[in-house]
Amino acid sequence: MTRFQPVLVVEDNPLDLDLICRAFERCKLANPIEVARDGEEALAFIPRWEAGETRPLVILLDLKLSRLTGLEVLWALKANPVSLAIPVVVLSTSLAREDVHEAYALGANSYLAKPVDFDRFLELAELIVQYWVRTNRVVAD
Repeated sequence: MTRFQPVLVVEDNPLDLDLICRAFERCKLANPIEVARDGEEALAFIPRWEAGETRPLVILLDLKLSRLTGLEVLWALKANPVSLAIPVVVLSTSLAREDVHEAYALGANSYLAKPVDFDRFLELAELIVQYWVRTNRVVAD
């Protein structure tokens, strides 16, 4: 039996989280989806990975989070050896040049604009699944 690595979605907006999950369901994503609803919840995964829990295949990270910002989470993920190699895709409504620049400077692997329309989000989800889940190769646990 093949064990699929999860996809970690870090999103504090319940409507956006529902949109993401529905889009991945429509794309027939076989990987489990793990959710962190704020920055601190996201970083709480690090000790679990250090203890041997399966690391995610990719992390989808919103920037506008409560408790810790997405940029703070990104910095912490890329500063820790256990999460350094996990691809992080920023998925944000912010197209501010400073946000894009800082995300890449902190080690983001991709920066995508979050569509509000479900059909456009579905297209984006299909691209994410096609590239980050089915095509991209990562170091497996």
